[in-house]
Amino acid sequence: MSKKIYVHVADDHKIVIEGIIAVINTDDDIEVVDYSLTGTQVTKWFDNRKNKADVLVLDINIPELDGFEVVKHLRKKINKPKIIIVSSYNDIRIVEEMLKLGCSGYITKNNAGAHIINAIKAVVQGEQYFSSDVQKDMLQKYVNKKEVPHGDAPESFLMETLTDREIEVLRLITQEHNTPEIADKLNVSVSTIETHRKSLLKKLKVKNAVGLAMYAIKYKII
Repeated sequence: MSKKIYVHVADDHKIVIEGIIAVINTDDDIEVVDYSLTGTQVTKWFDNRKNKADVLVLDINIPELDGFEVVKHLRKKINKPKIIIVSSYNDIRIVEEMLKLGCSGYITKNNAGAHIINAIKAVVQGEQYFSSDVQKDMLQKYVNKKEVPHGDAPESFLMETLTDREIEVLRLITQEHNTPEIADKLNVSVSTIETHRKSLLKKLKVKNAVGLAMYAIKYKII
């Protein structure tokens, strides 16, 4: 590859950044141009017209502005970089969401060393790239049409998967209303509320109403 590829790396752990840079430096076609430790640093770096990178290697769980917010900010730019997510989260729903937002690749951190160079070269050519474990899950879901178990995901993402009605039910559960009372307030059947309750427990990965209440308090739903 004749043209040099310029890459910016963003992660809140300096040791991870150093590891990624060390791998990238083994390839003469790729050069790292600076790094960021927070989401705010990433957006400010790319907002500076003097700075330019072809690819952004980005961690989702980065402070100040998380990976979702960073991607949403950068996709508004005319000369936006190709974005490769490198994350410890392996939930297929996060991969799908990042693709919807315009990311070009997704690599789990435990596979980053083996894939990062190939990923960078692939995305600058307009291709998508996934580490082997993510690729396996996507193959299972989209080709073999099999359900893929939910993997690790940040709590904030779990909340974002709730529907408006589920949030409404969650609020009422937290206010100590029982199932028949909630059904009466929302003018639906008891079985419908039971379905919403089961969905909430499954989506938020908690066992009971106490766990649901903790989420509601944390994310200011009540």
